[in-house]
Amino acid sequence: MEFINNLLLTLDGFLGSAAYFPFILLGVGLFFTFYLGFPQIRFFKHAWGVITGKFTDKNAQGDTSHFQALSTALSGTVGTGNIGGVAFAIFLGGPAALFWMWMTAFLGMTTKFVEVTLSHKYRTVTKDGTMAGGPMFYMDKALNMKWLAVIFAVATVVSSFGTGSMPQSNNIAVGLQDTFGIDPYVTGGVLSILLALVILGGIRRIALVTTALVPTMSVLYVIGAFSVLAFNYENVIPSFMTVLSDAFNGSAAVGGFLGATFAYAFNRGVNRGLFSNEAGQGSAPIAHASAKTNEPVAEGMVSILEPFIDTIIICTLTGMVILSSGVWHEKHENTFQRADMTFVTGQYNQDSEQQTQELFKLLTNQQSSVTKFSGEFEVENGVTDSQAFTLIAARSIAEDIKFSIDGYPYSGLVQVENGRLVEDAIDVSGLSLIHSTKLTTEAFTRGFMGDYGKYVVSIGLLLFAFSTAIAWCYYGDRAIIYLFGERGVMPFRVFYVAGFMLAAVSDTTVVWNLAAVAIVMMTLPNLFGIVMLAKDMKQSVADYWQRHNSK
Repeated sequence: MEFINNLLLTLDGFLGSAAYFPFILLGVGLFFTFYLGFPQIRFFKHAWGVITGKFTDKNAQGDTSHFQALSTALSGTVGTGNIGGVAFAIFLGGPAALFWMWMTAFLGMTTKFVEVTLSHKYRTVTKDGTMAGGPMFYMDKALNMKWLAVIFAVATVVSSFGTGSMPQSNNIAVGLQDTFGIDPYVTGGVLSILLALVILGGIRRIALVTTALVPTMSVLYVIGAFSVLAFNYENVIPSFMTVLSDAFNGSAAVGGFLGATFAYAFNRGVNRGLFSNEAGQGSAPIAHASAKTNEPVAEGMVSILEPFIDTIIICTLTGMVILSSGVWHEKHENTFQRADMTFVTGQYNQDSEQQTQELFKLLTNQQSSVTKFSGEFEVENGVTDSQAFTLIAARSIAEDIKFSIDGYPYSGLVQVENGRLVEDAIDVSGLSLIHSTKLTTEAFTRGFMGDYGKYVVSIGLLLFAFSTAIAWCYYGDRAIIYLFGERGVMPFRVFYVAGFMLAAVSDTTVVWNLAAVAIVMMTLPNLFGIVMLAKDMKQSVADYWQRHNSK
């Protein structure tokens, strides 16, 4: 797992974490925002009219209604990114990361409008009579770049596991284990069976399920979030102001949080914003291509609502709950994951600004005076008095460290090489920062519901993540149809369900890093494709309004 995690981090360094990526993603959104005259503002009201059926043609070709297509696409975006992803962004970049998630969403509303319109315009009818669309089809039919379409389709299949199947299953399993004590193997097994039953019914059954799940889960989550915000009302405005003040300065060290520079918060906020709303990734266009309409631009307008609902509303609620409750910079008792632990040489104090800066540099792969520890030390009844090292767990200086094997205190020698434990059987626990679903779950207990708040997160996560897994299976099988035809769909679905099961018992950090790599593998080809079709898009919008206004 450690080798796989290091490989994923290396790949991510050239992709999503590279300095160029946020500028490309935001740059494309900014370009189309000006090129099309701020469609996320001008067409926002019209989009609500389309989704309510005001302009619906009942004889139009397609598989789903506008609302069903939006629900399917939202089920693909409203998932762990809204619960675990926001928490992970704040854990990495501090409050400033939330601001850049907002910016990604605002510009992403335009990006999604463009990619969905083009996808719907160049969709095709499969042999079974259903619709198939997505960036691979406009890359092939409009750009005549089959090679690029193949790259995108392959990336979609990979991302269906890295974005849709594995992170969702993993976060559900972690949430249910922490809240209800349910074994991850049980969670993975039961939900894999339910997943298989839904996806075998195709897009029509998927649309029916997601149309029921999306409104239910959203209302439940919003009620829970407001109960925390009302309880911590005096911290809401200060937290909001911190987001704004830190946006261009980075977030200073506070509590167990080691701080984050502007560049790091910017990168993490944009990256996690993309994971949440998927604007520019090219995934949602696959769902919208199934909509019953002969007006691709109208369906594109419906998609403008997705980043608004997903990020501007739901992610903001999660972020403000985490920030106003103060849990994001507190240390909590937990068992440290292998990928989150680094032993460094010597003793470090989080009250020293210079030392925290050097530790931050080490954790972000910058040149640092901190060196990784190699050697051995004695442990007696689960604890050690060695002063040779400091343990960094979850990007914080760990406290009250305890070593155990199978739940029993360990006694003996512990060997460390290049900052990592040699013995896999030894578990390490103590006080550290927490991230992802655990952080959001803890934040929801700091409200009027008390400990019952964690049930809101667990149930919401179950519904969010499961619906996301459903939608992403559809995305993957549309890509498989493009690559191999209908004969490849069933084998893909079998592997998809197997991956869902496997991820329930995998390392959370490894799964998140796989997701980060998979997302960018789709996004870069898609952004290139829509920029190449900018004139096509602008003409499509003009033609739509000419037809609409002449009615």
